[in-house]
This record gives sequence, structure tokens and C-alpha cells, in this order.
Amino acid sequence: MTDDGGLRARKKEQTRRLIADTAARLFGEHGYDQVTVVDVARAAEVATQTVYNYFPTKQDLVLDRDDEVRERLVALVRDRPAGTSPAAALRDAALAEVELTRTRTTAEAHGDLSALCATSATVRRLALESRDRQADALAAALVGTDPGLGPLTAKAHAAALVAIFQAVVDEVGRRALADATPDAIADDLVPAVGAAIDDLDRRWHA
Repeated sequence: MTDDGGLRARKKEQTRRLIADTAARLFGEHGYDQVTVVDVARAAEVATQTVYNYFPTKQDLVLDRDDEVRERLVALVRDRPAGTSPAAALRDAALAEVELTRTRTTAEAHGDLSALCATSATVRRLALESRDRQADALAAALVGTDPGLGPLTAKAHAAALVAIFQAVVDEVGRRALADATPDAIADDLVPAVGAAIDDLDRRWHA
């Protein structure tokens, strides 16, 4: 990539990050349903069309990494070593979601997906629809790595796996809105998530 190309890419990522951070702040302050794309554009001091260029719909401002996350989880399950359960393959990813909590300030946490799921029925519905897509993709990956696994059984395993990730979102959001500190939230959730992963791992091998 040329220097000019690299500079353009960095500027595009800066603009994208500015818009996303501005939207999160406004959602945290006023609520997802009360904030419009125009509000985000004005606060970020960019044109409304610029927001749409990066985030085609308002929901993309909170779920813009949906495809990326789903593909990453599928890859972890699909490429797991022989003898490794799907739960064990996703252990590090699940714990990383918890540890990410530590990097956010209290104000940032209020505008995060976790808190928005707790304060907006719209965002929670979008998040659950995203989890269902993840479960479908993981079920397909499970059947692909274990052809003897029935489709319904695969979907049940996949649903249990994504339920752990959604449970993290729900608990982080609930506790963030109650003004628990990021470290306190993570300290409590790390062993809980580990225990849930261990339980699914044992059930898979059984």
C-alpha cells in the first residue's frame, strides 16, 4: 500500500471510530431510541451521508461488527483441534469479552451494547437476532466437523454456546447501569463464564 493509500485508510478508520464513539456517547446519555442518525452526524461534526457511508443503518452503529464476530466464532469451532469441544474452542473468546469490560470507563459502558440491551427493547431484539444467526452458523460448523451430529442436536449445542456470550452482555449491562466498576464486573464474571464453559465441555464429551 502506498503512503497516500495508508493515510487514506487511517483517516477513514479515524472517521469511523469518531462516528461510532459519538453514537455510543449519545446512546448512553439519551437512549438508543431517542437518538437519530442526524443527531450523531451533528455531534460528530460530519455530514449525515458520511455516517451512512460507514454505517448503512442506525442499527449498524451498535452491531456493525456482527459479521466479523460470527465468522471469528465459526472459525474457532471449525478449526478446533481434534478432541477439543466447541465450548473449549470458544473459551478464550468468551473470557476476552469479559476482560474487554475492564477497558471501558463507566460513561463508555453506559453507551455500550450491554447497557443498550438493558435499556432498549429495540437493541435487545437486534442482539438476540444476531445471536440466532451466530447459532445457525455454529450449528453448521458443528455438523461440518462431526457429520454424525444431527442438525437439531447441533443447533442445541450452538444455542447453548451463544447463550454464554449473551449472558455476559446481559450481566455486564445490568451491573454497569447499577454503577458497578468495570473491574468488579469482570472479576465476578471471569469465574462464572469459566464454569459455564467447563459445564458445556463436560456435556460434549459425555
